Amino acid sequence: MTRGRKMPAAGDAEAACGAGQDNFQVWMTEPASLSAGAEQAQKKESVAIHLVKHEMEVVAPCDELGSANAAADQKEQSTSEIRKDDVYRSTGRPEKADMIQSLLTDQDAARKCELYLPVSSNCSAVESSEDSEEDMYRDAEEIERDKILRSETSSSEYKLSVAPEMDVMEYCSKEWRGNTPVAKRMRKGYEAVAQKFASIRRVRGDNYCAFRATLFQALSQATQLPSWLQSEDFTMLPENLLSKYDWIKQWQLKHKLGRKMGEISDEIKEYLILLREKWKSISEIKGPFEKQEACDKLFKNEEEEYSLYEALKFLMLNTAIKLYNDDKDGRRVPVFAWLLFARDTSSNPCQLMHNHLNHVGHSGGLEQVEMFLLAYALQYTIQVYRLYKYSTDEFITLYPNDPEEDWPVVTLITEDDRHYNIPVRMCQETTL
Repeated sequence: MTRGRKMPAAGDAEAACGAGQDNFQVWMTEPASLSAGAEQAQKKESVAIHLVKHEMEVVAPCDELGSANAAADQKEQSTSEIRKDDVYRSTGRPEKADMIQSLLTDQDAARKCELYLPVSSNCSAVESSEDSEEDMYRDAEEIERDKILRSETSSSEYKLSVAPEMDVMEYCSKEWRGNTPVAKRMRKGYEAVAQKFASIRRVRGDNYCAFRATLFQALSQATQLPSWLQSEDFTMLPENLLSKYDWIKQWQLKHKLGRKMGEISDEIKEYLILLREKWKSISEIKGPFEKQEACDKLFKNEEEEYSLYEALKFLMLNTAIKLYNDDKDGRRVPVFAWLLFARDTSSNPCQLMHNHLNHVGHSGGLEQVEMFLLAYALQYTIQVYRLYKYSTDEFITLYPNDPEEDWPVVTLITEDDRHYNIPVRMCQETTL
């Protein structure tokens, strides 16, 4: 898509990680003249308000960027300053910045803010972060029971990533017993969900929950292997990207630090192969009971489960690189891509990897705009019941908001845009 002012040539996404960053940020902050007309401009503004309004997290730059990441030299900004700059860049209209900024301060009582911290090389610190994240969604009795199980069994034997089915309203009455405005709104939200789904499955509340819920839903209803998984060069993706972008060698492999480039390429290739094998085998299962049983078994295997999440993260990086290069070359890209790279912490794919993707599963989960990226990477529409937004036009949100007609749909539930659960047993078919 052609804009009013063309970005100075800065090479590919690798070059943009260094010297091209300043040029890209200047280009994004200037008002743009959209060739698609007023309707496209209004759409951009609407999506900008929707995304920026709900991105309450502040992401701290990673300590390991080195010379590859120019963002390490940027001056620190307060949360409000960052948000106002993001709005200005996203809309390209300075007169709208103050209005949207005011929306950011109007936080819903159910919304929880989170500070994303840099990944630590100390494994115990990472484990502590995950434990505290998970504990936010469990009561004292459940936490104590978990400690006992941890001491009696190995993690792979104990781990239950997706809990058994539970009636939606029974779950709601257990979780929201009070008469506060928030509790009443949540109950109304669950009542709406119960009109479409009979049961809910609780997803383990660590920083992978968005991946876990989305992938579980996709596999549990898969009937064929997606076309992008059938591509002959699919498993060559790590090698091809590493040959073009040297900074990818700093990819964070689960809890493993200091890997060499060749080892990273080989290990990610194994994850991609595993993703294709599991998707293929589960999609070939005809009986719904047997298919569900296979999904349950997969998501009880800790090693395989987390390997699949690494594959998803790498697919997101690949998608981000494509979108960045397409936008730079003047090709049309979805609106969320402008917002993804308008953030001070991800003005290019290199920064996105260092400051966001490397932290997912360690010290943070997916932000709102990154849910769009996940949807595009999987070529799935992710439909989310956002319960704290009940009675508003944002109660049911689609990622992307203008999905392709042939993309399958998965449905999730969230109470706060941070943790996701799974609705199951549709009372009626959910279609777009």
